[in-house]
Amino acid sequence: MPIATVDPTTGETLRTFDELDAEGVEKRLAAAAEAFRAHRATPFAERARLLRRAADLLDADQDEIARTMTTEMGKPLKAARAEAAKCAKAMRWYADNAERLLADEHPDDADVKDSGAVRAAVRYRPLGTVLAVMPWNFPLWQVVRFAAPALMAGNTGLLKHASNVPQTALYLEELFRRAGFPEGCFQTLLVGSRAVDAILRDPRVAAATLTGSEPAGRAVAATAGDEIKKTVLELGGSDPYVVMPSADVERAADTAVTARVQNNGQSCIAAKRFIVHTDVYDAFTERFTATMAALTVGDPMDEATDVGPLATEQGRADLEELVDDAVRAGAQVRCGGRRPEGQGRGWYYEPTVLTGVTPAMRIHREEAFGPVAVVYRAADLDEALALANDTPFGLSSNLWTRDRDEVERFAAGIEAGGVFVNGMTASHPALPFGGVKRSGYGRELAGHGIKEFCNATTVWEAD
Repeated sequence: MPIATVDPTTGETLRTFDELDAEGVEKRLAAAAEAFRAHRATPFAERARLLRRAADLLDADQDEIARTMTTEMGKPLKAARAEAAKCAKAMRWYADNAERLLADEHPDDADVKDSGAVRAAVRYRPLGTVLAVMPWNFPLWQVVRFAAPALMAGNTGLLKHASNVPQTALYLEELFRRAGFPEGCFQTLLVGSRAVDAILRDPRVAAATLTGSEPAGRAVAATAGDEIKKTVLELGGSDPYVVMPSADVERAADTAVTARVQNNGQSCIAAKRFIVHTDVYDAFTERFTATMAALTVGDPMDEATDVGPLATEQGRADLEELVDDAVRAGAQVRCGGRRPEGQGRGWYYEPTVLTGVTPAMRIHREEAFGPVAVVYRAADLDEALALANDTPFGLSSNLWTRDRDEVERFAAGIEAGGVFVNGMTASHPALPFGGVKRSGYGRELAGHGIKEFCNATTVWEAD
């Protein structure tokens, strides 16, 4: 795939970039290793000062970088602005909290007395240079939620971003440089996916984090395993959204629309499978379908647009295949199910609601990465849980109920990295984020995320 900015509203290539050659990659690897030796020794207060400066610069650049993101991958401009603001918030959160999160831990004397120690501690130290392989769907946020904790922990970062968001990738390198981070602390590598294996095998790279597809995660995990290097993987999701009779059905249906079409439906944590108790199924489905059908599809630069184009032509083709396969097998299209008229050459797809989906259909098990929702009927919570868990993915989940017992049963029985009750899934700097099963392993954000790329060092002392 060429490294290029391609406008998803027209299919026009706006700008292309040369891929780094071997010499260019070597220079950046050497610079990252050199920067780590100095950066790991800087005090938290200095790292925090630099990260707060980056947040201030990002706030000032919000409109400009939002337009860049929208141009490169098609998210509505208002959503791109919100993404930039969220990134600045996360930077400040880690600047404020990293020292506390990584403070030395001191076990109780009684717990370690029989080890022969008079005192013991656990200290968190950075690992080194972390390679980040990141996707295009949240081109700023996915990177910042790795970079902010990694830099605050004393690591350095190398970013291999998706090939269709090169301008956003280069902006991030320049942002950290403008903030005052030393040369080599954070660098962008304009390389294709084939270059990742060799970079990850380089001894100067200590670990890797990847957000993206299952095949990409398997490839990075295989190489890292061969090299015995730490990885964190956040892969696909097919999140369930369960609605029970005690829920506020209107609010659940309205929130469901946002949960499904956020980022034009191209989000791992977007709700994709809506599992509704039979007592409220008709009311929920009617309101949900009507609201989905009423969404405005169009130019993502227009403030009135709700859903822009998909980021790539192949992404739309993949989505169409899933919907067409379901329809051929008997699924009912409640709304959408086709390319909208009057959108020219852009990669648009109508917000779509399907019912009557069965396990024989691909969309029952495969992730629909676009504005397509599947609504299921469930007789009770046990059936809803069984449907919710009937997927190879386990990223997050949603439950709508006023019944406390149902909340506890769902939280205990769901196979997912998160449970959001009476609201939609969202990531937040103070809450750990990640999945189970084929959604990956490890955690980002919060204290869990910053410790992923630290060495928990035991310090044992005797007289």
